[in-house]
Amino acid sequence: MSHHSASQVPRIRINGREYGPGQPCYVVAEMSANHRQDFDEAVRIIRAIRETGADAVKIQTYTADTLTLKSASRYFRIAGGTLWDGKTLHDLYQEAYLPWDWTPKLQAVAQEEGLDFFSTPFDFTAVDFLEKLKVPVHKVASFELVDIPLIQRIAATGKPIIASTGMATVAEIGEAVRAARQAGARQLALLKCTSAYPAQPGQMNLRTMVDMATRFQVPVGLSDHTLGIAVPVAAVALGACIVEKHFTLSRSLPGPDSAFSLEPLEFKAMVEAIRVAEQALGKADYTISAREAKSRVFRRSLFVSQPVRKGEKFTAANVQSVRPAHGLHPRYYRVVLGKRAARNIPAATPLSWKLVAGGMPKAAARAKERA
Repeated sequence: MSHHSASQVPRIRINGREYGPGQPCYVVAEMSANHRQDFDEAVRIIRAIRETGADAVKIQTYTADTLTLKSASRYFRIAGGTLWDGKTLHDLYQEAYLPWDWTPKLQAVAQEEGLDFFSTPFDFTAVDFLEKLKVPVHKVASFELVDIPLIQRIAATGKPIIASTGMATVAEIGEAVRAARQAGARQLALLKCTSAYPAQPGQMNLRTMVDMATRFQVPVGLSDHTLGIAVPVAAVALGACIVEKHFTLSRSLPGPDSAFSLEPLEFKAMVEAIRVAEQALGKADYTISAREAKSRVFRRSLFVSQPVRKGEKFTAANVQSVRPAHGLHPRYYRVVLGKRAARNIPAATPLSWKLVAGGMPKAAARAKERA
């Protein structure tokens, strides 16, 4: 970490709750295109998200026309080994987009379920549309991080911004952060994101997230496209304040994002594991808990292991370090060997200085001071 302490990192406030270092992680379920353009499915998804213990549901606000041009020229055809090869961009987004008139209705469902509801706007018209709905926060997608005018427009709303950084160089992230701050963003969080669908854990480089927190002095988190829950839990252990993950009712349902989305029981397991990880992190603390204190009696100490006559020497044959802890501390083993017994001692007696002729020698006192 840098010379800045974690407490100096500004937090972000969403619907009256603070997120940042030392606060519970903000868990966001991304619906993306998994609604399959069926309004009732979208409602079912939101209700299922509530059951997982997530904090928020996120959608995406675009149309095929606000994202790309309707063209079949080679520039607009998808290739290169993606899940979507062969389609035009316009076709993909047409299939994936969420009709805007659903948005207020879905927002009402989310609020009914006690979930925060926000979106990723992809152009100025989307920002204005979401502002009318008074969303509590805006998301910037990885692919839009270089759209400086869009970031400036979002920043001008004064709302907190959560920005994903997939594919971005450190210079590009810096440019986006500066643009947001100069345009009025007071609260900004950055998500580490690997824009591969699905992503492999070995591509994640979560330590970049830790570096981003220091470098840009913002709360950080993870936008995760891996399958499974280990990566988000690891991210939380490293300080992620936000975890965003795609959610689907079933991966067997076709959809552009289905393959790298978590199903309800998996998502719930992830939220539970994140909460367990948060509890386990705690603070640096060497005090002995009451439960541990009860176990201390079973630690090792020095016992007389064979009967010893008065005046007989203690040796490795008749003194042993064993459990439990009723005898002398094991640090005195070498001190005791060669000393003589002060009286007859039966086997299995805890050794004490009363049983050692001459009592506690100076060497033992020195050993104790060193300890």
